[in-house]
Amino acid sequence: MNNKMNLDNKNSTNNKNHNDISVLILSCPDKKGIVASVSKALFDGGANIIESNQHSTKPPNRHFFMRIVYELDVNTDKDKSMFAIKNKLDEITSEFHINYTIGDLSVKKNAAVFVSKEEHCLNELLWQKNAEDILLNISCIISNHTNLSTIANFYKIPFIYVPCDSGYFGTFSASDNNSYACNSGYSCKVVDNKTMITKQEEIILEKINNFDVDFIILAKYMRIFSGQFINSFGKKIINIHHSFLPSFPGAKPYEQAYEKGVKIIGATAHFVNEKLDDGPIIEQDIIRITHEDSPDDLKRKGKIIERLVLAKAVKLFIEDRIIEYGNKTIVFN
Repeated sequence: MNNKMNLDNKNSTNNKNHNDISVLILSCPDKKGIVASVSKALFDGGANIIESNQHSTKPPNRHFFMRIVYELDVNTDKDKSMFAIKNKLDEITSEFHINYTIGDLSVKKNAAVFVSKEEHCLNELLWQKNAEDILLNISCIISNHTNLSTIANFYKIPFIYVPCDSGYFGTFSASDNNSYACNSGYSCKVVDNKTMITKQEEIILEKINNFDVDFIILAKYMRIFSGQFINSFGKKIINIHHSFLPSFPGAKPYEQAYEKGVKIIGATAHFVNEKLDDGPIIEQDIIRITHEDSPDDLKRKGKIIERLVLAKAVKLFIEDRIIEYGNKTIVFN
């Protein structure tokens, strides 16, 4: 975790519960005096702590994690106070070996949402976004199919169509009035699957660079990204997998669950890394099933869990409630 601040006021929201409220996330080896020193740094910078959560791992190598939400007095020069707080934190960083970030909860994060054919996860994100349960901007929707373009058009969100098995690439947008726009400008001969995937990923990266994207949400995007794509994007990618990981990773988990005769199924939201369905887990939930349920029943029930788990994970992420630690996460609910 790098020491950094987010002082950009882009996408500022007028939500009163988040106005001029900042969040400090930090981690370091556990040692006496951390809480006192950090609290003093905030106090000296004119901050008032309104929420604090902390966690220490077990011996022998104890590690400390903390999330502090604070506000500044309305008469305070915000930029001056923020830089004062950062300077104070920098002074104690060497003593405690602290890694920290400071975020602004009045600033919405921008996401690119990737979909294929299924709409339930996308609809849940859009519904919670419009209800302001999730303070999120969806900069664009990217898909390898055209099925969900009408949803994007309805919400006036740019829809970018990048198929993985053809020689052309096009873009839908709200202005297309649901019509297909094959405005390619790209020509790509299908030579082999690996070459096609590489070309597709190159175009996706080129497209999302036209938007101010802070992270990617894979809302049932039924494709696997290469390590090159993940590293090239360089920001967080959140995926929803339709099983209770580590059980049933990879393809057709509901069919695997049915064959195994399990009594519960679940969904897992996790960060994406270069290994399939192996990234740090953010959120999980389950639903009970019976011997009478068919694979189709499992899929139908599983969709309920999938959409809620993904939305919860996105909410945790945009509120800066997640700290990665190795291949695990510390989540302050």
